[in-house]
Amino acid sequence: MSTTLALIIIAALSYLVGSIPIAVIVSKKLYGFDIRDKGSGNMGSTNAFRVMGWKVGVLVQLLDIAKGVFAVVVVAGVLGSELTIPNMTSFEDFTLIKLMAGIFAVLGHIFSAFVNFRGGKGINTAAGMLIGIAPIDAGVAVLFFLIAVAFSGYISLGSILAAFTLPSSMIFRYNILHDSIPGYGTIVYFLLGLFLLIVYTHRTNIKRLLEGTENRFPKLQIFKRSG
Repeated sequence: MSTTLALIIIAALSYLVGSIPIAVIVSKKLYGFDIRDKGSGNMGSTNAFRVMGWKVGVLVQLLDIAKGVFAVVVVAGVLGSELTIPNMTSFEDFTLIKLMAGIFAVLGHIFSAFVNFRGGKGINTAAGMLIGIAPIDAGVAVLFFLIAVAFSGYISLGSILAAFTLPSSMIFRYNILHDSIPGYGTIVYFLLGLFLLIVYTHRTNIKRLLEGTENRFPKLQIFKRSG
């Protein structure tokens, strides 16, 4: 198999894995409706929490994360570990292939081929991808996500903050702490691009946050201001 064909197959399979509409499948199988017709109309875990409760919401979230992990670890891992590609960066070929697989999985979630390209916002699938590629920065981002949600009750705000934290954490570790991060000059720009993509997919949430009309999850808001 040629390198070009292998890369095309990796991209296509990753996109298809990312396109699996977990929340839509779960809502139809368990409740008999399409979750896109309820709540915010989104098929992500936030709307699943809102419409179907926290237990189903957690299930949807974990499965959406698993899509990103599967694309990076299994699809790229099986088909891309031995590939050699034209590479002008300091990143190893396999890591770039994993990045590509993860990106296509995220695009699949956002523009799902199985539901007329009307998907979710890609946060959880991107998180799954980053768990395998940048685990330290992904862990820091998860921490900031939990803090934001615990204080505000807004999952959308936590998601946007986590997306911002990813490149910020790597920039801080590399330039201030002087950590050794192979391929820093490649992945940091990827993380910045991912942040911009997340901002774009959350543009309506940002508008509602600024207007004070965003849906809040009181049960997740652990630290509430009195009065």
